[in-house]
Amino acid sequence: MSYGQGGPQSQWDPWTPQSEQPWKSGADDGTPDWAALADASENRQKRRKVLLIAGGVLATGAIGTAVAMAVSNTGGDSRAGGSAGLPATASLPGGAATAPSFAPTSAPPPLDPRDFIASANKDTAPLSPETLFPGTQLTMGGTVYKKGATGDSQNCASGAGGTLPEALAAAKCTRLMRVSYVKDGVAVTVGVAVFDNDTDAQRFKDRADKKSIVAALPGKGVKAFCDSAICRSTTNTLGRYAYFTIAGFTDGKDVTTKDTKVFAAGNDLAQFSFRQLRRRGEAQASAAAR
Repeated sequence: MSYGQGGPQSQWDPWTPQSEQPWKSGADDGTPDWAALADASENRQKRRKVLLIAGGVLATGAIGTAVAMAVSNTGGDSRAGGSAGLPATASLPGGAATAPSFAPTSAPPPLDPRDFIASANKDTAPLSPETLFPGTQLTMGGTVYKKGATGDSQNCASGAGGTLPEALAAAKCTRLMRVSYVKDGVAVTVGVAVFDNDTDAQRFKDRADKKSIVAALPGKGVKAFCDSAICRSTTNTLGRYAYFTIAGFTDGKDVTTKDTKVFAAGNDLAQFSFRQLRRRGEAQASAAAR
């Protein structure tokens, strides 16, 4: 320890109560060293701030730890609601979850409407010119055709022309129905031939040619047509049926490729015949499914 003027120098600690304050070392005149006192006061303020900040950090950490512990304890409490009280997946009966399995169904496949018009054994619904061509007129695409005479015979050759009688006989035709329509001087006769099965209908199709035409049927407002004039004809089959059209002018004029009205009328009646036969199969398939 060194000694100086005025005796031993005290080590002043601003945080120790009643410690000796430093004095100015120059003149020992009893006047306080105000500059030293100001520095000491500033140091105390800085130290207090540091301690307060450190204390705040410690408090914040303690609160965060307490919250974390509370969350951890809640998640692990088996008495908590929701999924917290459920056992782990590995402890469930059967182990890991698996997709449910279902036994294969035994529902039968949908019935094919074509099967019901392929054979007389299944095609048992009422059949006549009126069931296929009902009403007194026919509308196709906005065009209205007025219905005329109808015909129905088990002698298929009686309503056939050209090479059609031979082709129908070779395929064992059992019935020929005819219906006529007229629109603005254009007349159309549609014919439907009936066979026992679709095999016979296919046999007819293989034998028919361009000269196999159905005979025009006049009557009930439809004048005679296509007796000697050139007319336009079509032939098609569906299931156990063959259907035909012959279209021409009621004034006896020949049909040419420029006569679009005649072609349109024949196409309309052929399309309607196809739809009616198809609907016949659909209706019977639907009834059988019920």
